[in-house]
Amino acid sequence: MTAFTNYFSDVYRTFRSVAIGMSVTMRQMFAPVVTLQYPNVKKAMPERVRNRLYMNFDDCIGCELCAKACPVDCIDIEVMKAPPTENLGETSTGQKKRIYVTKFDIDIAKCCYCGLCVYPCPTECLKMTDVYEFSEFDRNNLIYNFGTMTPMEIEVAKGKVKQNEEEQAAKKAVAAAQAAAAKATAAAQAAATPAPVPPSPAVLAPQPPDKDAQTPPKAE
Repeated sequence: MTAFTNYFSDVYRTFRSVAIGMSVTMRQMFAPVVTLQYPNVKKAMPERVRNRLYMNFDDCIGCELCAKACPVDCIDIEVMKAPPTENLGETSTGQKKRIYVTKFDIDIAKCCYCGLCVYPCPTECLKMTDVYEFSEFDRNNLIYNFGTMTPMEIEVAKGKVKQNEEEQAAKKAVAAAQAAAAKATAAAQAAATPAPVPPSPAVLAPQPPDKDAQTPPKAE
């Protein structure tokens, strides 16, 4: 009796599964079909989609945190510390720039779209966009150069940095020479000062007691 019941139960579940599947198929057969006329019509991307990177170079301060966070090393940055007298401007958030960013390249062909470079950026100059159409026949065209400094500007900046380093080195040399001169003067003064004369041994020797002072007076 049990085997008979199980047989009809299996038959029922089989037909029920087929009926459910066919009902879905029939609904889709008569449903209206919507086709996007790509590329004239494009599907809207989700709000937090991660596609091609965008970088606002004017807000970059050259901290290199994005390059350190990238797991595939697709960000190539070259920086130089500017002299204190140079005014490089400020970011849109009011942060003063102190570093020359001579190179900022992103090789989007290596990018894995993880977004890890976006979060550590203190000025939020990096962000992931919804642009997904950027295929190229030449791989080199996938290296995006975001740096705005021209070769001449880079050479001028290098000259200023080198001049500042030479000035700092000269100041350190003068300070070291002054310190050495002061040390030598102190040593000369110490050598010119006469050493204190130690007291004579006779003065230091204990004097014999005065016999008259120790002899008691005679009674009369």
